[in-house]
Amino acid sequence: MTRPIPLLIILLALAVPLSLLAGRVWIDPFAPSTANAMTILIDLRLPRAVLALVLGAGLGTAGAAMQGYLRNPLADPGLFGIAPGAALGAVLSFWTGLAAQGWALPAFALIGAGGAMALLALIAGRGGSVTLFTLAGMMIASLAGACMSLAISLAPTPFALSEIVTWLMGALTDRSWREVWIAAPLTLAGIVVLLAAGRALDALTLGEATARSLGVDPRRLQGLMIVGIGLTVGAGVAVAGIIGFVGLIVPHLLRPFTDGRPSQLLVPSALAGAMLLLVADVVCRILPLAGGELRLGIALSLLGAPFFLALLLRMRKGLA
Repeated sequence: MTRPIPLLIILLALAVPLSLLAGRVWIDPFAPSTANAMTILIDLRLPRAVLALVLGAGLGTAGAAMQGYLRNPLADPGLFGIAPGAALGAVLSFWTGLAAQGWALPAFALIGAGGAMALLALIAGRGGSVTLFTLAGMMIASLAGACMSLAISLAPTPFALSEIVTWLMGALTDRSWREVWIAAPLTLAGIVVLLAAGRALDALTLGEATARSLGVDPRRLQGLMIVGIGLTVGAGVAVAGIIGFVGLIVPHLLRPFTDGRPSQLLVPSALAGAMLLLVADVVCRILPLAGGELRLGIALSLLGAPFFLALLLRMRKGLA
C-alpha cells in the first residue's frame, strides 16, 4: 500500500505554477513580455487558483467524511441538502435584486446553508440515526430544489433569470481575493471539524452499536458532520455556485491507496480535491469555445456522470 500524500503534494506544487501561466493569454515565465502580465497573475489568476485549491480541498474532505459516515461509497455532500439550501439562498438574492450588492450573494448563500443545517439537525433529532439523517437530508434537498424551480419560474426580470441560471452552473470566472477571504476561513474551519470526527468515523465502520460501545456519541458525531459539511459545502456554493461530483470522485480514486479507514482518507481527499478542481478550472479556461468559457460545474458534471455510472455498473457486477 502506497501513501498518496507526498505524491499529491508534489503534483500540487507542479500544478499551481502551471495554472498561473495557462489561459486565453499564455504567459511565458522565461520571457514575460505579455502586457500587464503581473496584473493578470496577481489580480486574476492567483486568487482563482487559491480559490480552486480551497474549495476543492473542502469538497474532497466533505465527500470522504460523508461516505464514511453513511458507509456508502456513492454518497455525495449534496445529499445532505446543505448545498441546495445554500443555492436557494443565493437564488433568492438574485430574485430580490440584492445580489447587485457585493455582500448579498455570499451572505444569502451562507444563510441558506445555515438554515439547511439547522433544519437537518431539528429533523434528525436526538437519536443520531444515520438512516433518519440521510432521509432528512434528501427531503431538504428536494424541498430546496422545488423552491429554486419556483423562484426561477417566477423570476421578476429576464436578467434575473439569466443570472440565476448562469450562477447555478458553477464557475470560478471573475472571482477575486474578496471571494477567497470569504471562503477560505469557513472552508478551513469545516475541514478541521471533519478531521476531528475521523476516529468516530473509523469506529462507525464497525456498526452503530459497536461504535456506541467504543464510546462514540452519535449526537456529537452528527453535529460534527452537520457543521463540517455545512461550512465546507456552504462556503463553496456561496462564492462559486454548485460544483458537484468532487466529493464523489476523489475518495473513490484514493481509497485503494489507504487502509480503508475513513480517517486515513480525509487528508488525501483534501489534497486530491484541490488538485482536481484546480486542473478542471485550468481546462475550462483554455478550451477554445466560441461562446466564452466552459462553466466549471458543467465540466465536472460531464466528468462525474460517467464516473458515477461506471461505479454503479461495477457494483451491479459485484452483486451478480
